[in-house]
Amino acid sequence: MVSIRRFQEMMKTLYFVRDKKRGEQDTLNWLKDELDELKEALQDGKIDSIEKEFADVFAWLASLANISNVDLEKAVLKKYNYKCPKCFASPCLCPFK
Repeated sequence: MVSIRRFQEMMKTLYFVRDKKRGEQDTLNWLKDELDELKEALQDGKIDSIEKEFADVFAWLASLANISNVDLEKAVLKKYNYKCPKCFASPCLCPFK
């Protein structure tokens, strides 16, 4: 199993130079495109495509975090750390809207 931090480091090794050159806004645009592709895959219901698109979204999110100098694992645990950040319960007890 690989941690979020190790995955982010892998993306940095593979793509940081290119991602940094592309910049935050264009990298964010790529992430948005991948989210659209994930939406389409979910609608089609083909598990292979769905898994591929989840991987792409996660990779582009890690790339964006890298060029924004954000430790994604630290940020996730700081906000969520096994509890809902709003009601502080696990599982979440917030009313569904």
